[in-house]
Amino acid sequence: MTTDGLSTGDLGLPGAKQRIIQEFVPGKQVTLAHIIANPDPELCEKVGLDGGGAIGVLTITPAEAAIIAADAATKAAGVRIGFVDRFSGSLLLLGDLADVEAAVRAAADVLRDVLGFTPAPITRT
Repeated sequence: MTTDGLSTGDLGLPGAKQRIIQEFVPGKQVTLAHIIANPDPELCEKVGLDGGGAIGVLTITPAEAAIIAADAATKAAGVRIGFVDRFSGSLLLLGDLADVEAAVRAAADVLRDVLGFTPAPITRT
């Protein structure tokens, strides 16, 4: 690997460089659906969230579907959106534990049942 991020390879040319390109090919899936019950205050501070009873963490592909998940979640339960990113597909939901659980489940259900996404199991710590 050279200092400019290019790898040298045997391309049949002396000193030829080979560029490696990674592509992101999205499918329709919820790759992570996790609930953090009673998050540590330091964790909340480090990630810029005001603490509370629970945090719901979802990662969704394609990323724009995070907007749809956020809409479904906030309509289903009394949660606040801590963060949503239509470029990475990240969604953080804040609220009491019961509301966050209901919101994460509702978001996952809408993505699966209405849009045909492949779901991830909802996990909890």
